[in-house]
Amino acid sequence: MSIKLNHAFEVLERTPGVVRAILDGLSDEWTSGGNEDDWAPFDIIGHLIHGELTDWIPRCEIVLRQGDDRTFTPFDRVAQFQLSKGKSLKDLLDDFETKRSESLERLRSWKLTDVQLELKGVHPEFGDVSMSELIAAWVTHDLSHISQIVQFMARKYTDAVGPWKEYMSILKTE
Repeated sequence: MSIKLNHAFEVLERTPGVVRAILDGLSDEWTSGGNEDDWAPFDIIGHLIHGELTDWIPRCEIVLRQGDDRTFTPFDRVAQFQLSKGKSLKDLLDDFETKRSESLERLRSWKLTDVQLELKGVHPEFGDVSMSELIAAWVTHDLSHISQIVQFMARKYTDAVGPWKEYMSILKTE
């Protein structure tokens, strides 16, 4: 499936509400306790916020400028561990909702054309990437982290489900 902006917006605008519906009001037992190798929902929301500030829209802007240097600034995938310190999950959920709304308002304001969707930027690891690939990655990144949130939570009951573990694909490690 090639990217259609209206379909991308369907996911991108729903992500804050989805993660809020899953996480808001839950005890820390469900939402914290992660580390750099196994992110908790709290960490994931912090990561999503950091992406809103330094990844998706800033990289789209680099692509649209088509200046002499189209190289993206490297993204610090674990910056949230410092940036989220001292904040509550509710603070993070509120901040994510606000930042995402601002990002989507900016993206919509560009009224991207098919030609603009094929403009290229330079990813520090992958090389040339198109605007459409960047936006598709943004959508997929959201879906991946929603999955990561529910997997982290499900693993809390890995032993508690007893023999049903065999039938719980979410608990399978590969």
